[in-house]
Amino acid sequence: MSMTLLPDAVRSEAYRLVRNRMAVFWSVFFVPLLFIAGGAIFHLVNKGKAAELAAATGLPADLLTAAPVNLMDGFGIGVGAIANGAILVFMLIGAATLYAGDYRWETWRLTSARNSRVNLLLGKLAVFKLTALATMATFLIAGLLFSVTEAVIYGRSLTFDAEGFKAGQFGLLVLLAWVRIVQYAMIALLAAVLTRSMLATLFVPVVVGFAQSLLGGPGLGLLGWEPTAWQSQLLLPGLAYDALKAAIGGAPGQPDGLTLKAIVSLTLWTLAPLAAAIALFSRQDLSKE
Repeated sequence: MSMTLLPDAVRSEAYRLVRNRMAVFWSVFFVPLLFIAGGAIFHLVNKGKAAELAAATGLPADLLTAAPVNLMDGFGIGVGAIANGAILVFMLIGAATLYAGDYRWETWRLTSARNSRVNLLLGKLAVFKLTALATMATFLIAGLLFSVTEAVIYGRSLTFDAEGFKAGQFGLLVLLAWVRIVQYAMIALLAAVLTRSMLATLFVPVVVGFAQSLLGGPGLGLLGWEPTAWQSQLLLPGLAYDALKAAIGGAPGQPDGLTLKAIVSLTLWTLAPLAAAIALFSRQDLSKE
């Protein structure tokens, strides 16, 4: 593997993805825009029912307009939901475009002649990681705009009170969300190499994630597993993500060793599909792809 050609692979994949405007829109902008629009509708409906709520609760009718809106609250909303299910699913559009596009358009035999196969896969992975960062930044901005729309609709003033803000905690939460998005898309990478299908690259991670969500709910009870047990954490990376998120947030009552289990789980779910994809791709016949 020639590392000197890896930047070429990254630039090539980045150029091709940027040219695919629909993939960029659905992966990077759709969920944040939906979040902003949903927030505006929520505030409008809530404002319309202000008098009714005041009569029912006995609270002042101007309660919704009394206090200023702190932009840091919107920022906190964005950080807390930065790796939500909608982002994970819509990021798969970008992942499918990157990971399975060459199978779909039968261009592997052209690109593989100019670079090593490992470099080509790592280039795609690097561009997806950058795309995930762009999506996260857009969602954080959406959190701020959520607060701005709240202030505009209710006629409240805006403040920026950073009291209690912990930069280290914020950085760890953002890093954890980024790892979770990349880990989820690793399933798409392996699906692309195994099936050579863009549709499978889109839907296999969704099916796996849905099955894991079912298992993480009533399934653990039926199996008699505790959510903090090794087998639960290793089998369900979503549980591992939640455990690490709670640990970073300083949630009380965290069992001893849970953080280690969660780290091991996310590491395995990230590296194992990548290693399998590279091993399979290195031996794949691309003469007709």
